[in-house]
Amino acid sequence: MKERLQKIIAAAGVDSRRHAEKLIAAGRVSVNNVVVSELGVKADAAKDIIRVDGKIISVDASMIYIALHKPAGYVTTLSDPEGRPTVVDLIGAVPERVYPVGRLDYDSSGLLLLTNDGDFAQKMQHPRFQLPKVYRVKIQGRLSKDEMKQVSKGIKLEDGVFKPENLQIEKYNDKSCWIALTLREGKNRIIRRGFEAAGHRVARLVRESIGAVTLRNLKEGSWRYLTKKEVDQLLNNAASAGR
Repeated sequence: MKERLQKIIAAAGVDSRRHAEKLIAAGRVSVNNVVVSELGVKADAAKDIIRVDGKIISVDASMIYIALHKPAGYVTTLSDPEGRPTVVDLIGAVPERVYPVGRLDYDSSGLLLLTNDGDFAQKMQHPRFQLPKVYRVKIQGRLSKDEMKQVSKGIKLEDGVFKPENLQIEKYNDKSCWIALTLREGKNRIIRRGFEAAGHRVARLVRESIGAVTLRNLKEGSWRYLTKKEVDQLLNNAASAGR
């Protein structure tokens, strides 16, 4: 059966579908020894010889789903031109090539999913599916009642609105406070930018959960495989939200 090349590449665990499109556009993919650079091209994974950077790919690889407790000080990429440690460095024992689902910035810590299942990654990241993600945030200073209302109503940013759900102050002192919140969008550093726009710098940021998957006593720098039940719950939540 013929399918779009980017879907086949993602299913083979080479990279996400979005990045697979970039590989195709860059001329790094070939079908039956002919270089392809157009995104509309289809192929049959069972019959055609598909190569990425000269290496034949296969869609028969086992699907891997990982929950990692990312520490601060790691970049959420497969490699870093600046030589900083990457999240992949933390899962060296996994023989399959996996890649991060979404992002968690360098200074932040918490739950990060990794997989070699391109369709799964696509559904977890697409804005249409709006999976809830719970964060705990430590800000400098104390959020006043008026500021709480302001943030709850939404803070306008250049690329949209920062409008968290379930905003709650967990604990505080004169210099800082911890806040719990839920987000359903993944714009770059939106929590940090949102609180800075409200006059408070973020000192720490921890992602506690994605959908029904939580850190569950997972120590910083350690990881575990997702259970089939967790994978099914994430896919079911995405399917429900996308209707």
